[in-house]
Amino acid sequence: MKHEEVAESLAELGNSHRLAIFRFLVKAGHQGASVGEIQKALGIPASTLSHHLARMVKVGLIRQEKHSRTIVCIPEYQHLENLINFLQEECCVGISVEHFTEQSCGLCKKQG
Repeated sequence: MKHEEVAESLAELGNSHRLAIFRFLVKAGHQGASVGEIQKALGIPASTLSHHLARMVKVGLIRQEKHSRTIVCIPEYQHLENLINFLQEECCVGISVEHFTEQSCGLCKKQG
């Protein structure tokens, strides 16, 4: 992923309603949840929810599918994985700042 794409996605998740929506959908799994289910579970007004969902679709965090008269929102797990990979790709490679070098943050573990 490009830096700007990651920044846009993280900016959208920086809103507390959108973060709650995304976490709810991730918990729902690959089948997702209907807009009505999201609204009922989180108590977000319909017009506000619609706005948040549109923004999340725009950056690729979720997709929407229409099933008859119901709109189902599904988390894009590949997008989530790409975000996580971007954030971790240079984890613990070490940096040198004048006289200080640190190479272990504890997140990365050596294999073997």
